[in-house]
Amino acid sequence: MAPTLVTACTTLPPEGAHFPRGGPSENGVVPSLDTEVSPLLDERALSKLKWRCRRGLLENDLFVEKFFLKYESTLTVRLAKGLSDLMDLSDNDLLDLLLKRKEPGEISDASASTPEALEVLTMMRVPSLAR
Repeated sequence: MAPTLVTACTTLPPEGAHFPRGGPSENGVVPSLDTEVSPLLDERALSKLKWRCRRGLLENDLFVEKFFLKYESTLTVRLAKGLSDLMDLSDNDLLDLLLKRKEPGEISDASASTPEALEVLTMMRVPSLAR
């Protein structure tokens, strides 16, 4: 049986595997404060995730496309799980979160409040405009 996105996102690295730790990456993303370091997503899982992220609202697709353009080469299994959690939301709930009209605690779906989803949401959100 072929691995699904869920299994690809939850598979642990081989015992004894070492993944680098450190400060911000080249693209300015600060690694999560978690003690675990997540391996990079493989090409097949990335392809499945991109397919999973197709949305009904163009606005959501634009956020997702921008996210992939910026983070695709450094996307980890942990971030893929967070993105997948966000994709469990309805289109309108996802757009409300991305536009900061609602916070994850205001959404009835608990998948918006996972630590991974919160990390991805922070990366995807539009910065506030200076007034």
